[in-house]
Amino acid sequence: MSVSTVKFNVQDRPEFFKELRKRVNQHFKENDISKYGNTRMLVKSAVMIVLYTLPLVLMLSGVVSSFAGVTAMWILMGFGISGIGLAIMHDANHGAYSKNKTLNSAMSFLLNFVGGYPANWRIQHNVLHHSFTNIDGHDEDIEKQGIVRFSPNQPKKAIFKFQVLYAPLLYGILTIYWFIGKDFEQLVRYNRMGLLQSQGLTFGRALAEIIFHKLWYISLTIVLPLIVIDLPWWQILTGFLIMHFMSGLILALIFQTAHVIEETNFYEPDENNSVENNWAIHQLHTTANYANKSGFFSWFIGGLNYQIEHHLFPNICHVHFKEVSKIVKKTALEYNLPYHQHTTFLDALKSHFTLLHKLGTGKI
Repeated sequence: MSVSTVKFNVQDRPEFFKELRKRVNQHFKENDISKYGNTRMLVKSAVMIVLYTLPLVLMLSGVVSSFAGVTAMWILMGFGISGIGLAIMHDANHGAYSKNKTLNSAMSFLLNFVGGYPANWRIQHNVLHHSFTNIDGHDEDIEKQGIVRFSPNQPKKAIFKFQVLYAPLLYGILTIYWFIGKDFEQLVRYNRMGLLQSQGLTFGRALAEIIFHKLWYISLTIVLPLIVIDLPWWQILTGFLIMHFMSGLILALIFQTAHVIEETNFYEPDENNSVENNWAIHQLHTTANYANKSGFFSWFIGGLNYQIEHHLFPNICHVHFKEVSKIVKKTALEYNLPYHQHTTFLDALKSHFTLLHKLGTGKI
């Protein structure tokens, strides 16, 4: 994968984003509110952390000891992992959780509790995905090394005709793969690409941190339950895998339905490593919202159903996206630009899997 920077067309209606930023900044100024998190964000964080930690405590303390009860606890922890990933650490790693950098770092550290490594995540998500959304060879979120075809610009293979069936299984092992091997693979690749330096890391330090955090994570979520919980080892491991399968499936579907759908565009840089739009307009062509009227759903997934607003303003905390979306949509339509959105999450899922089917069968 290339580390070269894609050149966006700065001549492509620069007035759009200039006006949009002006209106969004005016919204926060006129209402005298911060762009960072607020009390609602702190309450949500507490709920998500408890949703992850309380079931673990109940299992380890013996309060919950039956196979059915312990399995229920692992399921709750799966939702907790998803909530932490979507609603807490995501904002923190963007620097949007708080204006206090120490608090941002503390909340981004929570990624270690789902088996991930924050520095790698920031490179893949903040640097590569946000900068080069849906651009082949640059956005790792659509690069699956020939396992799944996510873009019409990628080569066709016979196996892909089944991808609409096996993709959910791959989504389910997302966080399992994350803590077992992905971080080590990314570390080697990002070091070779010269991207670790952007996080203030050397290869040796990053490797030591990954190993250390993986070891205590495994000790906490596998070794300790095997020692303390009075159940057969296979039942405990089954619960652990259920937890991760749930969280992986949730996380993958939330992000995929925002970019890999029928309505969004996919790009390949030309011979000059350029694309046709400026960066902000490119985000409108490659990103979509969904279920914006669903209050609890939006609350749980950290406002990531407002993905357009997040991509245009990644440094704004998601608790503000509902109001900001009104400004973004109005401005986009004024400039005759797309504003992709689905009424429900199920509609977005249908679009995602329809696209997977078309890509897999070679129809596009």
